[in-house]
Amino acid sequence: MTTRRCDTCTRLIARDQGTAPLWDAIYRADFWDVAHSCNTSLAGWLVLIARRHIETIAELTQPEALELGLLLKRVSHAVQAATGCVKTYVVQFAEADEHPHVHFHIVPRMADQPRERCGPHVFAHLGVAEHERVDEATMNELARRIRAILEANQGLTED
Repeated sequence: MTTRRCDTCTRLIARDQGTAPLWDAIYRADFWDVAHSCNTSLAGWLVLIARRHIETIAELTQPEALELGLLLKRVSHAVQAATGCVKTYVVQFAEADEHPHVHFHIVPRMADQPRERCGPHVFAHLGVAEHERVDEATMNELARRIRAILEANQGLTED
């Protein structure tokens, strides 16, 4: 583990203090937080974030790993229900200099998504200019819907 700056940890502190915006504090589980990506042009692009600073999946404890598996399914279901997407992509790198913290991208794959934006090319939606990003009102509305779905299914391990 390195000692470089971690913007993900800064956002985690805001969630802990209750000062994060709705889109950045959609849902909190024991070991993971759910937030909407703030720099995407694709509505419903969520991030599942470890609640402690780790930089590799190998550092997960067994309880963190077990909760992760359940949340990947639950959050994917919630994204499908809230956006109408046909499926979700799940990706984990934690390579950005400012985000070395383990986090998983849960990305909606829309039925009408152009082929040149499918699969790994979906990342063309990330890191876009401010004027291309999903606006805060849209992120907050999706956050409300996704939170309601996750809270309604809280504690359920099977559908």
